[in-house]
Amino acid sequence: MSIAENLNKIKLALPKHVTLVAVSKTKPIADLMQAYNAGQRIFGENKIQEMAEKHEAMPKDIEWHMIGHVQRNKVKHMAAFVNLIHGVDNVKLLKEINKQALKHNRIIDCLLQIKIAVEDSKFGMTTKDAIDIIHSDTFSELTNIRITGVMGMATFTNDYNQVSQEFKSLKLAFNQLSEFHFDNLELETISMGMSGDYKLAIDCGSNMIRVGSSIFGSRS
Repeated sequence: MSIAENLNKIKLALPKHVTLVAVSKTKPIADLMQAYNAGQRIFGENKIQEMAEKHEAMPKDIEWHMIGHVQRNKVKHMAAFVNLIHGVDNVKLLKEINKQALKHNRIIDCLLQIKIAVEDSKFGMTTKDAIDIIHSDTFSELTNIRITGVMGMATFTNDYNQVSQEFKSLKLAFNQLSEFHFDNLELETISMGMSGDYKLAIDCGSNMIRVGSSIFGSRS
């Protein structure tokens, strides 16, 4: 099936409240344009440099999501255009995003990455870490970022029950954080679920999924 056909098949089956991020990392612009021409407007990249190059070359009505681990020294390369940063896992990174957003006179939306997987290779903070951050004096001074939700990555396993529990723990974290109200905290997004497990993620409360290989084919 073509990229457009893959995309339409997924979109037709998605509940209305779920946002699809097409994960286009490592894929050529020609592939992204096929998805764009089929109506896709939200693309997720995991390398800032690659995302910046694609942003330069592609239509300007695209929303760019940074879904990979973010190095603080690279934030400046995307601060002018990025729509949502999924993987924010510490307060130093938030401060840097705020600093760079201020330079461009904009507010950058961010998701707090909560560690729900057992694997050590996955980044993220605990729910308690997140609560501590949003209650800190530092956080109250960050007027050029907005925390709009949480993101998590489940363990890479075929154990359906384990993945389900991990997804539910992210929904629980979202619910706990939703009890707090600050000017720069407006929680609406639960970003979880990828090509292999997004249907389960939606059942567990996800309203944003990150799908790559099911749209663009597997990566070499």
